[in-house]
Amino acid sequence: MSLTFHWFLPTNGDSRHVVGGGHGTPATASGRDRPPTVAYLSQIARAAEDLGFIGALTPTGAWCEDAWLTTAMVSRHTERLKFLVALRPGLVSPTLAAQMASTFQRHSGGRLLLNVVTGGESQEQRAYGDFLDKDDRYRRTGEFLRIVRELWDGKSVDLHGEHLHVEGAKLSRVPDPVPEVYFGGSSPIAGEIAARHVDVYLTWGEPPAQVAEKIARIRALAARHGRTLRFGVRLHVITRDTSEQAWAEANRLLDGFDAETVRSVQAGLGRSESEGQQRMLALHGGSRDALEIHPNLWAGIGLVRGGAGTALVGSHEEVAERVKEYHALGIEEFVLSGYPHLEEAYWFGEGVLPRLAAQGLWRHPAGEPTDPSVRVPSGR
Repeated sequence: MSLTFHWFLPTNGDSRHVVGGGHGTPATASGRDRPPTVAYLSQIARAAEDLGFIGALTPTGAWCEDAWLTTAMVSRHTERLKFLVALRPGLVSPTLAAQMASTFQRHSGGRLLLNVVTGGESQEQRAYGDFLDKDDRYRRTGEFLRIVRELWDGKSVDLHGEHLHVEGAKLSRVPDPVPEVYFGGSSPIAGEIAARHVDVYLTWGEPPAQVAEKIARIRALAARHGRTLRFGVRLHVITRDTSEQAWAEANRLLDGFDAETVRSVQAGLGRSESEGQQRMLALHGGSRDALEIHPNLWAGIGLVRGGAGTALVGSHEEVAERVKEYHALGIEEFVLSGYPHLEEAYWFGEGVLPRLAAQGLWRHPAGEPTDPSVRVPSGR
């Protein structure tokens, strides 16, 4: 089976430096270097499409542009690329969300994937008018997904749940195809929601041993409900012709983290209610030392950025080997990003993907030829 690779649309801005923020912390000043205009995001999306990425994750939160509106605009400038649109249950009714997804599928030619984000920060949720605590938000997510999936099946839905209440809900037109649902969460209640309702469980880029433990736990939970899930990992990438060049780039990014920004971001992330975020913080402990936490797995991004905080760093051959290592654990989908997102898409797409194709692990969705000898010019 061919591995699936997705890229990322930086709707919080892009830069040759890391754009920090997320999980209750504001985007850092570097996000103003390349504003997230439709023109620039479309340039990234077209590059990802040409290189063979299947989709592009678009985040949600107060720190970035709205995912639905942005991807609807960008989709008009692409032909095949799918959009992994992040959605927070509770900020929109499940019936309206199901209708929006159905409309998106028809107008985009079936190019919507849905990334359901429960929301790990109560302070940010309250700014949107959501005053439930974390566990209640997860329980609401379960009710939300139950309603949405039944509507997509063409059913009329009546539900008087703990948090959501709908009567006579029905779509006039169901989506075709039905969008696949992606979801992540490290807490026990998140695992239960994933096991019952989602298609793809996503984890942030922890060391392989920790990822293997997560996969085993979620797989067992899903089996109890007679379900089988796919698994994906969210990572940044810094890949170059040589290992030395890649690590030089990682160190250049690290040199751009001033001490006050690191302190401020770490203090904000330390208050996060997200178990996954706390696991990310534990990988580096706020220190610049010993950031290579597994061969070619670098935790430096997490010093200034919430959420996904690790990157695969190395030569194209080394990064391909790490991809294979995660694949051996059961990971089938990789959601990747890099700074800047336009240039790093080419480094990975022209450097790593052809090597995986040569080993029969990946093929271009458009059937384009791949050549492992391709190199990105050093000026990119």
